[in-house]
Amino acid sequence: MSVDVRLRAVEQADLEVFFEQEHDEEANALANFPARPRERFMNHWQTNILGDPDCLVRTVTVDGVTAGNIVSWTDEGRRFVGYWLGREHWGKGVGTRALALYLREEKVRPLHADPHKGNTGSVRLLEKLGFRHAGTVVHDGEEHFMLILD
Repeated sequence: MSVDVRLRAVEQADLEVFFEQEHDEEANALANFPARPRERFMNHWQTNILGDPDCLVRTVTVDGVTAGNIVSWTDEGRRFVGYWLGREHWGKGVGTRALALYLREEKVRPLHADPHKGNTGSVRLLEKLGFRHAGTVVHDGEEHFMLILD
């Protein structure tokens, strides 16, 4: 079965979906990323993502329904990409298609990603799109891969 994966600008209503997705315990464990309380989450999105002209952020839709997000930002002179999809979209190729579309918009190279070592699905997705392994980094005491797209 084929699904229609697209990217679009983030709408205010998407933040509610993103908030719920961030509170999925399995996703938190895979990403090694703790869910934030509502007010902190909304403030982060309004100020640090949507309010930062350096961020390129898109909503991922599947058959017209909000499925997650992809965002890139600059940290200490390096450009990073991150994404979050609702669990119902995992393992169906949605992430691969969405990130491939995103990489057509995000032209900065090298582009870095640092998924948690235990998040094998995310690592495979990045490898499939040409990211190469470039070592490891530690966040909050947990090892993450550093992958780079040249």
